[in-house]
Amino acid sequence: MIKQIDRYIIFQFVKNFLFALLCFILIFILVDLFENLDKFIDNKLNFGMILNYYLYFIPEIIRLITPIAVLLATLFTAGRMVNYNETVAVKNAGISLVRFMMPFLAMGMLVTSISLYFNNWVVPEANKQKFFIERNYLGKNKITVGLNKLYFQDSKNQLVLIDQFRETDMTALRVSIQLYNPDTLTKLIKRVDSEQMKWDGGKWVMYNAAERDFTDSVEVLTNYAEIPVGEITGLNKLNLVPHQITRRQLKPDEMNYGELEEFIVSLKKGGQDTDRQMVDFYSKISFSFASLIIVIFGISISTGTKRRRGLALQFGISILVSFIYLGFIKISQSFGYNGDLDPLLTAWLANIAFAGFGMINLYFKNY
Repeated sequence: MIKQIDRYIIFQFVKNFLFALLCFILIFILVDLFENLDKFIDNKLNFGMILNYYLYFIPEIIRLITPIAVLLATLFTAGRMVNYNETVAVKNAGISLVRFMMPFLAMGMLVTSISLYFNNWVVPEANKQKFFIERNYLGKNKITVGLNKLYFQDSKNQLVLIDQFRETDMTALRVSIQLYNPDTLTKLIKRVDSEQMKWDGGKWVMYNAAERDFTDSVEVLTNYAEIPVGEITGLNKLNLVPHQITRRQLKPDEMNYGELEEFIVSLKKGGQDTDRQMVDFYSKISFSFASLIIVIFGISISTGTKRRRGLALQFGISILVSFIYLGFIKISQSFGYNGDLDPLLTAWLANIAFAGFGMINLYFKNY
């Protein structure tokens, strides 16, 4: 049953959390605006485009600052109760520290639950629009490597290899379609190489193509100046469409959980190293749990002392802890990206360390 003390703590927590969230959003936008104002002017972006840019930027800001806002809310709420001796009254009423923590933990779990959906579905969709504006209007975040040396398993026994893809005119350069025996999947029975393959009218058209047929163990060569892929005898229907190719230039921040998993599978099929992508994959989940970890950590440093602390000091502690936490994540990620640490451990290492410190600190200072 929710008691009056629980409602009081939850009200104070939500109020402080929303206030911190709003303040940080405004700070982020103002800093970014001053940084990019010259780019907006040079590229002649109108007010509507700039407004859309920052509307799409807000979800990413919320994702990044939610743990900081949770820590601020925890410190301000618990710290205020310590400063006004309200925690003394709580203890005198026979309420244990564990029971006192329950409203904070409940809010931490609520924020974590929302973040699991928000960070993995809302944020990637908003980032796609934000990065689209940056790539096409600001000249930022252009990834050419992502559209080179591409590999697709188009069907069970058919592979498509593309050396380079131009998104501007939907043209694939130096393409090879390889068809294998469906029974063994090891014997090559047909190969079609082309200098260009262009998406035209909802279908792929090859230019300067050479078809090699090995069905009868004797190579039969046929050349085409121009031919739709669907008209080449013996090939499976080509399921590959341009959006599957352009997805390769997306950053992990632009992909939801399923899209990133699919991307990793395609990289593994192409024999590429996926340590970096696996770290990003697991981090999408682990970072959502940061709010719950931060609540435990925040309570441990706010209730473990009887000294009064002003709001400025609590704010400073929040910023310092947040920088340490985010820095810890970046350092551990560098080891994971290089393959020195297991990707799963890399993603959860910061959470494990801070949760462990918070629990140990709670035990020694309050028992």
